Amino acid sequence: MQMKKWTAAAIGAVLAVGAAGAAVAHHSFATEFDRNKPIRLEGKVVKFEWVNPHSWIHIDANVNGRVQRWRVEGGAPSALLRRGWNRNSLPAGTEIIVDAFRARDGDTRASAAEIRFPNGRELSLGNPTTEAVAAAARRAGN
Repeated sequence: MQMKKWTAAAIGAVLAVGAAGAAVAHHSFATEFDRNKPIRLEGKVVKFEWVNPHSWIHIDANVNGRVQRWRVEGGAPSALLRRGWNRNSLPAGTEIIVDAFRARDGDTRASAAEIRFPNGRELSLGNPTTEAVAAAARRAGN
């Protein structure tokens, strides 16, 4: 009986630590990104990471005449699936235009709601926070 209690306590502790780690790993938009620092990134996809809790697009973008590697945060794979994406939607070499919000710490990271292709087609990245921020910015500009 004592062994069952110890096993249950150990399993509970592992689950609690795992849940705490996931909570720390998932952040709010305002904590990490600045809605007052928009940036337009134009370049080629290097890699598309289909991972939880957020997908990531790695892009070589021309910023102020220099090519820089940027990581653009998108929505979770489940949100992207609902918007018509799959893990092969952005193969390396695809040219894209991303309107995004810079990271607060000045790193080459950004959060974006939508991307465009040179032909004008748009896709939502499924990030509800940045979609709401982008919608508010559009309303304020009108």
